[in-house]
Amino acid sequence: MAKKRPQTKAGKQQLKDGEIPVVGAREPCPCGSGRRYKACHGRAAAQAVTELVHRPFEGLAGECDWVALRELVPAATVELALKGGLPEGVPSVTLATVLPMAWPALRRDDGSVLLALQNDTPSGDLSRDLAGTLQRALDAEPGSPVAAQGVPADGPRLQDLLDPEAAFEPTIHSGFEFWIPDAENSTPEVSASLERANEAAIPTTRLSGVDAAYWCETPEKNHLRWVMPHPEEQLLDALARLHAAGTSSLGEGTRLVGSFRAHGLMVPVWDLPSAMGAEDCEKPAAGLAERLAQALASDAPLTAEERRARGGLTNRQVTLS
Repeated sequence: MAKKRPQTKAGKQQLKDGEIPVVGAREPCPCGSGRRYKACHGRAAAQAVTELVHRPFEGLAGECDWVALRELVPAATVELALKGGLPEGVPSVTLATVLPMAWPALRRDDGSVLLALQNDTPSGDLSRDLAGTLQRALDAEPGSPVAAQGVPADGPRLQDLLDPEAAFEPTIHSGFEFWIPDAENSTPEVSASLERANEAAIPTTRLSGVDAAYWCETPEKNHLRWVMPHPEEQLLDALARLHAAGTSSLGEGTRLVGSFRAHGLMVPVWDLPSAMGAEDCEKPAAGLAERLAQALASDAPLTAEERRARGGLTNRQVTLS
C-alpha cells in the first residue's frame, strides 16, 4: 500500500482575515490551519460569490429602469457617469442591453466603452459581475471585446463605481444599429449578429409620463409592463383594491393580467388591444398612477372581495430572477 503523506501540523495563523490570498481549492490554506483551502477560508469565499443578491440594482439611480433593461427591453442604451469622472482616453461609458456576439463589454477603437446588461453572469451578484466587467473594459486595449470572467467576492459593485447623482435616462432603439458606428467596415460575423438581433427584437417604447413603464407590440396583442419600486405586499394590496373596485385597467379592452418578480421588484402586466399604441397608454397610465398612489396610502384592512382579488393576482405571479 502507498504510504500516507505525513500530516502537516497546524501552525500559528500567519495572515489576518481579509488578507487571505486565493489559492487552489485542494492546496493548504495560507492561514496556517492545516486544512485545505476549500474547507477553510475558501468556503466563505465560495459562498460569497454564489449567494444570490435579490436586488442587485438597489441604491442605483433608476433601479426600476435597470430591471426593465435587463429583463424587458430588447434594444436600449444609457450613458453612464463614473465617480470621479471618466479615465483618460475613455470618452464615454455606455450601458447597452446586448452587444454583438454576446460580448460582455467592448472597448471601441476610439476608447469608448460599451457594457452589456443582459449577459449571463458567473456569480449571484449581478451588480458585482457588471462592475468587474466594466473595470476590465476600462483597462482593455481600444478595439477589443472583453470576455466573461469571474469576480472576487470582495470586488466592487456598480454602486461603488457609478456616480449616484447622475440621472439614468434610457434611450430605446428600434434595432441594434448602435452596435456599429461604421457599418461599412463591420466584420461579416458582426453584421450577421446584427441582422439576427434585429429580426428577434420586439418593438418597445418607454412611456414618458410615468416611470419605468414599457409598452411592447406582439403579433396577437400589445402589453404594458410596468416595473414598480413599492414593497411587494403593499403593492399587491393596492392593486387588489383597484381590481376589486374595477379601476385596475387602462381603459376599454385592457386588463391587468398578473405580475412577475424580477431582481427584487414587482412588474405588473396589462394586456392591451393590438390597436392601442404607446401614445394611447400615456393618459390612462397617468390616471392609474394617481389611483395606485391613493390605494398605496390606505391602511384599511382588505375587504372580502379585495382579498379574493389579491389571491387571484398572487396566483398569477411568476419569478424571472
